[in-house]
Amino acid sequence: MELKSLTRSLRILEAVAQHQPVTVGELTKIFGLPKSTVQRTLVTLDEAGWLRANRRDTTRWEVGARVLAVRPAALQGSSLFAAAREPMVQLRDKVNETIHLTVPDALHGIVVVDRVDCDHAVRTFHAIGDISPLHATATGHAVLAHLPKSEVDELTAGALEGYGQETITDPAELRAELRRVRDRGYAVNHNQYRPGVCAIAAAVLDEDGTPLASVAVSMPDSRFDPGRLAELGRLVTDTAAEITSRHLG
Repeated sequence: MELKSLTRSLRILEAVAQHQPVTVGELTKIFGLPKSTVQRTLVTLDEAGWLRANRRDTTRWEVGARVLAVRPAALQGSSLFAAAREPMVQLRDKVNETIHLTVPDALHGIVVVDRVDCDHAVRTFHAIGDISPLHATATGHAVLAHLPKSEVDELTAGALEGYGQETITDPAELRAELRRVRDRGYAVNHNQYRPGVCAIAAAVLDEDGTPLASVAVSMPDSRFDPGRLAELGRLVTDTAAEITSRHLG
């Protein structure tokens, strides 16, 4: 019962983060739980500092500052998170496409932790906190290409879910693609995960070559030009190297 209550609390916390500022009634509809149960959970999370009432409308809830305390250590203070910001802005200014910074959540997926938007009316959008599969994204491939063989074997031991015709679901094919990523220095996603969404990504490495994160240029398929791949790949890998340099420096 304790575990069930904890799981419910975490799901409500995630829902508030996604829909904030959100009312008790809206959360009740999302979860199909009694209003009293939702209210009790919100109050508990409020007392612990995870949630707070919105200042302008106290009937609505939003996440509290304590959530920032559980960011991965690599994202704290002036570390990776700060090191990446200026290079990401510079890359956006050069290509005028959306730039994402993502970090791996073990082998569970790749999480968007920062984004710099372009000014196109039509553009790609991944919310901060979005989780995508490693095997079906450029950001995931960029990380996987630098992981030990044992970890790639662990990932491919299970079924690789297909999200469309372009998704690589065969383990041997995925390993071959990861070799190509290592050779050229960047990964390409052409409609492998979300239809109509493409990306070019490179890994941000620490001093021993472990992938800490990946940085990506993301664009709609309508603006994906195979003739520019080498140019965009170079810009993305240069940006990843600059982030690494700033982070380690």
